[in-house]
Amino acid sequence: MTDSQSPAQQPVQVACAISDPFVAWMSQSGGSLVVSTYQAGKVALVGWDGRQVTLLMRDFDKPMGMAVDGLRLTLATRHEVWQFTNSRVLAHEYLDGQPGRYDGLYLPRIRHWVGDVNVHDLAYESQGLMIVNTRFCCLARLSADFSFDPVWRPPFVTDLVPEDRCHLNGLALRDGKAKYVTALGTTDTPGGWRANKATGGVVMDVDTNEIVVRGLSMPHSPRWYNNQLWLLNSGTGELMIADPSSGKTVGVCGLPGYLRGLCFVGPYAVIGHSKIRERHIFGGLPVQEKHSQLHCGVTIVDLRTGVPVGMFEFTSGCSELYDVQFVPGMRRPMILNATSAAVKEAITNPESCYWLRPSHEVNEAPAGPGAAADKAEQGRLPADLAEDDHVGT
Repeated sequence: MTDSQSPAQQPVQVACAISDPFVAWMSQSGGSLVVSTYQAGKVALVGWDGRQVTLLMRDFDKPMGMAVDGLRLTLATRHEVWQFTNSRVLAHEYLDGQPGRYDGLYLPRIRHWVGDVNVHDLAYESQGLMIVNTRFCCLARLSADFSFDPVWRPPFVTDLVPEDRCHLNGLALRDGKAKYVTALGTTDTPGGWRANKATGGVVMDVDTNEIVVRGLSMPHSPRWYNNQLWLLNSGTGELMIADPSSGKTVGVCGLPGYLRGLCFVGPYAVIGHSKIRERHIFGGLPVQEKHSQLHCGVTIVDLRTGVPVGMFEFTSGCSELYDVQFVPGMRRPMILNATSAAVKEAITNPESCYWLRPSHEVNEAPAGPGAAADKAEQGRLPADLAEDDHVGT
């Protein structure tokens, strides 16, 4: 498929390959996947229409970490944090001629300007959204008065400055509160983590300020699930369980890719993996020695056996992913960005929802010579619907 051109990007030809077990898993999952690829500048929605896997890709500027919380989807981009809210009613009526094609519609509600602070992970604590501000090496909250409001930083980072001193990147909640973070080093100099990137990674306890796991290879995506701490040891291509009390780790599964993006669905882990494009940053890692070829995509791993049971692979047009989230209860969602024509027509309030379209309006006399033509244009299908193509069988 060819995505529509955005002001920031040239058209990207994306091709995919899907294994039969992935198709079977999607058919039984009861939800859909949201994937961010900062390299291609896309958010991908992987869904199910009752017969086959569907893929919709939407343009965003360097999409990174994501969080799903009830009706909300939050997305970090190059300079902003976007907050979307789902409207099932408007989703059902998204296409006048095809009611029910989509069962979810993420509408942009807030775009918070944070600047180029390189937000990685983000998550909803019980008290609100927490972001990982990688450039300033801190956890932070959004603020109406400032670019961000710092909450915590590693004690070995002595100054709140934009120098990416330890590459703080991942955040795990426990009991609704920020608990564990991953960093690529314990250095206190600009970009100092790069010198020992293959073995300098750590997990820290936010409450105690202690380093609880050492010797990791570019760790990402820590998650607390089923009373265990899981993480991706990206530089070795492994899903791991870490014991914060002992500092020990156990490898669960190895995959042929640089791992980033982890979520869980029952007894399954959903893992994003990438090729290595930026050799000056990611070169010389163990995963490159283990595998002759790395793959970009999403793999489903059965946690009961540690065996991969299905893969959705981007074979061209997309080489690096950052995050993957599971959306329960929505089989084929839609998402709108600021350039989508439909985003201007979608109106919601606490009591009702409306599409401001000719088919939903009272007939009125044209306001001027061009009004009739404008209304006819409004009634056409959005051009970006061509992005929503079936893949797989």
